[in-house]
Amino acid sequence: MSYTDKTPPSGLLDFFGGGNGERVTVMLAAFEGWNDAGEAASDALNFLSLYWDSEKIAGIDADEYYDFQFTRPAIERNASGKRRIKWPTTRISRAEVPGTNLDLILVTGVEPSYKWRAYTAEVIGLAKELDVDCIVLAGALLADVPHTRPIPVTVTCEEEDLRDHLGVEASQYEGPIGIVGVLAEVASLADIPTLSLWAAVPHYVGQPPSPKAQLALLHRMEELLQAPIDTAVLTEEAEAWERGVDELATEDPEIAAYVRQLEEAKDTAELPEATGESIAREFERYLKRRRRD
Repeated sequence: MSYTDKTPPSGLLDFFGGGNGERVTVMLAAFEGWNDAGEAASDALNFLSLYWDSEKIAGIDADEYYDFQFTRPAIERNASGKRRIKWPTTRISRAEVPGTNLDLILVTGVEPSYKWRAYTAEVIGLAKELDVDCIVLAGALLADVPHTRPIPVTVTCEEEDLRDHLGVEASQYEGPIGIVGVLAEVASLADIPTLSLWAAVPHYVGQPPSPKAQLALLHRMEELLQAPIDTAVLTEEAEAWERGVDELATEDPEIAAYVRQLEEAKDTAELPEATGESIAREFERYLKRRRRD
């Protein structure tokens, strides 16, 4: 479905009654590991945690769910130089988005090693306890996409009314899944509407950080949450990252040729249908920022 088929869809605040003065609570979750190419998804949530000054409200016991030989703890020092062990864990924090009726519950951490059923039950139990209206799960995957083009972000939803409201599709994926996929299924069984956002990271530069993919996820979250996010600093980082990859590509003729091949394939695939949707989305974002300025 494209924006040329009907008017641009609104976001989660409208769907859950935020426009009528009701408080809306959305849980955002991302996990380092298999679901997080270039750490784009976890970096996006960490950005939001700092941007909206979130406050930690809970955690999940690391000993129950992690293999410390695989996901090792690390030694770090605080400002005074004192050593401490940083254990892999899951952090749950809360933030109120200024100027809106939106409350966010941010779930960040490392994909667990053990007991995924028990782990997801804890997360969904917390969502129920906090009266979460919707869960947004963010991930990133390695894909055959060029770094010189906008990073694609796929949004899927299994709940029909919400899917139609947002103008997104149901997932058609079949195959192995990580903790993000398991959480989506368990949330659906618990009758909590859930969205999944996946950024496609160029596989030939999949190492972290991946600021361009992080930025693409944040832009999509901005639209879904109907909450303005100032990403100027991150935009500069993404531009610097792209210039750096350009330089590396020019030094290797095979990589440069491969990038051109990906560009041609991307441009050809998008030529017939993507112009209406992409133009409408970018224009809507421009108008929102212009009103804000």
